[in-house]
Amino acid sequence: MAVGVLALQGSFNEHIAALGRLGVKGVEIRKPEQLQNVTSLIIPGGESTTMAKLAEFHNLFPALREFVKMGKPVWGTCAGLIFLANKAIGQKTGGQELVGGLDCTVHRNYFGSQIQSFEAELPVPELVCKEGGPETFRGVFIRAPAVLEVGPGVDVLAECPVPSTNVLYSSSAVQIQEENSMPEKKVVVALKQRNLLGTAFHPELTADTRWHSYFLKMVSEVGEGTSSSIVPAGGVDLSNDGKLRIDLPIF
Repeated sequence: MAVGVLALQGSFNEHIAALGRLGVKGVEIRKPEQLQNVTSLIIPGGESTTMAKLAEFHNLFPALREFVKMGKPVWGTCAGLIFLANKAIGQKTGGQELVGGLDCTVHRNYFGSQIQSFEAELPVPELVCKEGGPETFRGVFIRAPAVLEVGPGVDVLAECPVPSTNVLYSSSAVQIQEENSMPEKKVVVALKQRNLLGTAFHPELTADTRWHSYFLKMVSEVGEGTSSSIVPAGGVDLSNDGKLRIDLPIF
């Protein structure tokens, strides 16, 4: 048994590489029957509408929903978060099919288009508590969604400040006005509910593997024998002293 990575489209290779850096084997998943060979699943970032069409073509949605209902750990990043949400808004005409399970409402492309992609240092106290390392995580947001509402059983793991949409003008006749009187707005960008984990950003595009390590601990906590079913890649010892080595981010 190994960690499955949905490999229809998007950054599945990057997730498999991140798992490999932790000594865990990632298995590409493209067909429903392949889910029987894994104990957990990562749904990567990508183009959510395209991924949904491919998943529908391969009849994956019923199997994915059953996988979630069985209580197996599933982590969705960016487009994967949209897949796991119970409700998604801001979608293209006709919408897209969802797997569901996370009691939240997600806004697709909340932060804007491709050219409005950005990086931000996110306070992550829960991640630091479990994995150690720096107090912040550098989130890579690419046409990213955001969580607008969460249910009572959802744990918020990270929030991101929303830049003000007010435009400041400067000229000889108009003085620039400060916006310090405007209250800072934040949206949820990482959350957890039972066996489900969601991040609006792309941890797989950095060298910081703490989110992957956090997810692997979720796999180990699911049930008896689950931790021994994680297949090491290249015979790497997965045990550590709690002080995970953090490389510098790629970006």
